[in-house]
Order: sequence, then C-alpha cells, then structure tokens
Amino acid sequence: MDEETVLDRLRSVEDPDLGEDIVSLGLVNDVSVTEERVSISLALGAPYSPNETAIAADVREALSDLDRELDLSAEVESGLSPDEEVLPGVENVIAVASGKGGVGKSTVAVNLAAGLSRLGARVGLFDADIYGPNVPRMVDADQRPQATEEERIIPPEKFGMKLMSMDFLVGKDDPVIWRGPMVHKVLTQLWEDVEWGQLDYMVVDLPPGTGDAQLTLLQSVPVTGAVIVTTPQEVAIDDARKGLRMFGRHDTVVLGIAENMSGFTCPDCGSTHDVFGKGGGEAFAAENELPYLGGIPLDPSVRTGGDEGKPIVLDEESPTGEAFRTLSANVANNVGVTKRQKQSQRRR
Repeated sequence: MDEETVLDRLRSVEDPDLGEDIVSLGLVNDVSVTEERVSISLALGAPYSPNETAIAADVREALSDLDRELDLSAEVESGLSPDEEVLPGVENVIAVASGKGGVGKSTVAVNLAAGLSRLGARVGLFDADIYGPNVPRMVDADQRPQATEEERIIPPEKFGMKLMSMDFLVGKDDPVIWRGPMVHKVLTQLWEDVEWGQLDYMVVDLPPGTGDAQLTLLQSVPVTGAVIVTTPQEVAIDDARKGLRMFGRHDTVVLGIAENMSGFTCPDCGSTHDVFGKGGGEAFAAENELPYLGGIPLDPSVRTGGDEGKPIVLDEESPTGEAFRTLSANVANNVGVTKRQKQSQRRR
C-alpha cells in the first residue's frame, strides 16, 4: 500500500456538511505510509464536534482492513503569521453577543462553554462584559487569579474551564466607570497577559450592544465566529439585527442564532405558554440564511443554576440541559464547517 492507494480510499469519505469527499475538498493535509504505520493529517479544526468526530470515524472505517497501525491527527492552517497570533495556544474564539440586555446572553455563554467542556474540549471562558461581569457567580468561582514571577495571570478553573473576568480584579460591589480607550487597554491586557495555555475553544461573553468592547475584540483577536442570542419577541430581534450588521462589517462569521426563553412549560398543567412570542429567533435565522442553533425554554431551573453556580447544561436529567447540549454541539459543528470551508477555499 502506498500514499495514492490511501488517498483513493479516502475519496469514499464525504464531508456531511460540505457535500464532497475530503480529498476533493483539500481536507487531507498529508499521508505517510511505512511498513508499520499509516499516518494521516486531516484539516479538522473543531475538536469534539460531532460531525468532525464522524468524519474521523469514517476515515478509520475506510482503512479498517490495514495490516498496519493507523495514526490520525488534525490540524488546520490559521492563515496568520506568528507575529499576528494574539492567542497562539487558542484554536477557536467564539464570541457570544446580543443586541440588547436581558435576553440571557451570559447564561448562554456559560452553558455553551460548560457544554463544550463536557464534551471533552479544553475551554476558556472570558467575561468581557466589564461593566456588569457576572460569570464568576454563574459558575460559583470564588478562587482569585494568581500571578507568575513574570507578572502573567494564571486563571482560576471551574467545571474544566479556565476563567477570566473583571469581577476577579475589582471590588465585589465596585462600579466600573471607564471610557473607550480604557476599555480597549484593559481587555487587550486581559487576553494577552493571561496564561491560557492550549485551548480548543475560548468563549467570550460580550457586553450587550455594539460598543467599545465588541470593537476591541473584533479588531484585536481572530474571532472564529459569533453566536447571536435573542428572545422570540420582535424588539429583541430588532436589536439582534444591529449585532448581525456589526459582525458583517468586520467580516466575522456568524455561527448561528440562539433563541432563549423560547417557551414556558407549566409544571402543573403541562401546557406550553409563549411568554415572549414564538419562533422569532428561528424566523430571523431563516431570513438571514443563518443556522438556527436551537431554542432554550424559559425554565426556572436555569435561573436557579445561574444563581447557585451550577450550569444546567451539566444536569443530565434536565430537558433544558439537553437543549443547551444540543446548542453546544451545533456551535461546535458550525465552527468545524467554517474552518473546513476556509481550508478548502485556500487549497482550491
């Protein structure tokens, strides 16, 4: 068996999202064959994405009759020079945004990060909402960051996630009153001066709106993609459009729309009540030809989990936890689609 024979076998493996085989798409970085081993490097850039896991499984199946060991690895070109790598150990940066406050954006960010960690990924959760940081409370993180001798920040960890928030660095009840240049400086220092290590995903909880923090992130960090959070009601959808336009102006991929508070199921009578309307987020996604990541029910246990620092995505018995687990898988899948599309375009 030689490299060309291996490539012929790999032409039977189809990318479930892009609709072509992985060889034609340019998703095979390298094939090496020795008497003891076949080594294959694949352009898969979303660790623990269900669809990329399936691609790897199909590759193993296509080569299951080998009389030698199969070694699979994954690597996607960043397209950046070493000097441009702001976060060299971070593979994917996911921004979670909303056009307005009160839609549960931080709840989605925390449960998305915890959901990705639950899958086995190495995750960082960056609370960029400097005016109202509340991520530490939502994961019950009371440990403060430590510092190295080189004065770099070591982030605390909770639920397998590395955490950073302004809440760690200011007094518990102290207001943060900063103008734009100060926002830019502190955010830049926080992600550049933190020992993040090797991460598969960094989830960034942005403040509501389209202000200084959002612009600093988009201008300073190579964001893989954004998740826009809304509720079904029209006033929230109107503001979500502003966020969509902001990401469009900065050529940032929108990974999809998440609809929070999508319906309340009465625990007594079992009937569902559309407190904030119905289907607005899904219709908004369809209108803009964007993925719909799923709807999260209006569930008191989400509030309880946030107040007590226990993300509901980790509750294996909860239907709402399952909705967040579906959302996390959809986001990971769409990160993979984004990375594989870019890789394929560079190689064609």
